[in-house]
Amino acid sequence: MKLTNPLAADPIYRILFESIAEGYILVNKSGEIILANPRTCELFGYNEGDVIGLKVEDLIPQAIRSRHVGLRTDFHQSPKKRSMGAGMNLKACRKDGTEFYVEISLNHISLSGETYISALITDVSARVEQEQEIRELNSDLEEKVKKRTKEVRESQELYSAIARNFPNGTINVFDRKLNYVFVEGKELFQMGISSEKLIGTNYLERLSEEIRPKIKDALLRVFTGGIEDFEIAYRDQYYRINAVPLSYEGEEINQILVVEKNITTQIQFLAQQEAALEKERNLNEMKSRFVSMASHEFRTPLSTILSSTSLIEKYIERDMYDKTTKHTERIKNSVHGLTEILNDFLSVDKLETQITPVKIQEFDYLQFSIDIVEEMTAISKKGQVLERSLSANNNLVLSDQGIIKNILYNLISNAIKYSPEHSSIHYKTTITTTALKISIEDHGIGIPKEDHDQLFKRFFRAKNATNIKGTGLGLNIVLKYLEMLNGSMNFESEEDKGSTFTITIPINC
Repeated sequence: MKLTNPLAADPIYRILFESIAEGYILVNKSGEIILANPRTCELFGYNEGDVIGLKVEDLIPQAIRSRHVGLRTDFHQSPKKRSMGAGMNLKACRKDGTEFYVEISLNHISLSGETYISALITDVSARVEQEQEIRELNSDLEEKVKKRTKEVRESQELYSAIARNFPNGTINVFDRKLNYVFVEGKELFQMGISSEKLIGTNYLERLSEEIRPKIKDALLRVFTGGIEDFEIAYRDQYYRINAVPLSYEGEEINQILVVEKNITTQIQFLAQQEAALEKERNLNEMKSRFVSMASHEFRTPLSTILSSTSLIEKYIERDMYDKTTKHTERIKNSVHGLTEILNDFLSVDKLETQITPVKIQEFDYLQFSIDIVEEMTAISKKGQVLERSLSANNNLVLSDQGIIKNILYNLISNAIKYSPEHSSIHYKTTITTTALKISIEDHGIGIPKEDHDQLFKRFFRAKNATNIKGTGLGLNIVLKYLEMLNGSMNFESEEDKGSTFTITIPINC
């Protein structure tokens, strides 16, 4: 049987289907792909639409295709939701035959008595490669440390050879005055220093005065029998210093072994990993909030749309067309509210995943501003007036028209939302030779003074706006867009009197 595509009837589902960052396919009992989103085509190197009709085995490596047929059949006979690829290196195959690592989430759905299998496909190649590199690096480092420790104990000659090749640092032996007794390591070679020139000189004299006291105190403590292991930062470089005493049983400690290792690369890698994890946490939080918000915010407008549609049908049957206007307006307002929520979340997703490129081009700001007023007037409340003014010697502006439009859509939408009916909203623009300055002024509910500091945080909503539908993302999105254009924003607001938001964007006219 042919499955009806639900996306053709519902634009909201189409937006979600086409914008998700993972690939998605729907497969029938015969293993034939009957539905695939654009991301799937991108992942596997197919033109849009070419994936439809392929067997799911066409997307996996040739070596396991025959075995997969049996696995697929077994899954169809006893389908259940599960993940594939977590904790293991699962591979997929592109159209050109190249392979890449994936994680796959499987689920099943029943439509018209038929069972279909859905798969959400995530490209994890970068993560797998990083994990492999880390494992190899750790394994290699552990083996080197074990080997060198053993050889140092067996022979001073072998000790010198190992120390001379110590990566990203030095191995040192100091006397009680912290003079060099021995020093070797690749970092000496990189700095153009020979170990012979350092023997007999003082270690502390090579250090900056700002870090010298800390290192001196730590190393002197080792002569009392302690072990010191610490990190220190100096001129954008990070070092780990490990110091242990060198002595025979019962003898006074006259020398210490100090391993100085440059760990800048590891620190930077960990910082990048932490940033990536923080970004992932933020995205997961956003997705969780979206699910929570959707369950609450979508229910009322969807119910309104359903009830108004039913009433319109009844009025049409009775030729009571005059009574349908109110309900069509209710449907428009509900759809607008839903679209606003979706637009906010899709904008945040694009900004977080950095898939919103800046496109600088020249455009006519006068016509642009006229179009903005026309679009925003269509969603304004009863009696609201959007007043536009423009002061410029030249209407041609060199910037990203799309980003500026998104900024204004958010600011003017807020002004409409938080202002009463029959009120004025002022959209003022001044264009100079170096900057585009825009202010949006309303006479709405304003922002309580105690909420000013929190206003631009994600999901934050002022205490007097909790009964007005919204996501709390709009101003945060505006800030991120302004950062992309090196712009800035400030505002003035007083509760029950209104707000004025002013943005300044550098331009070349």
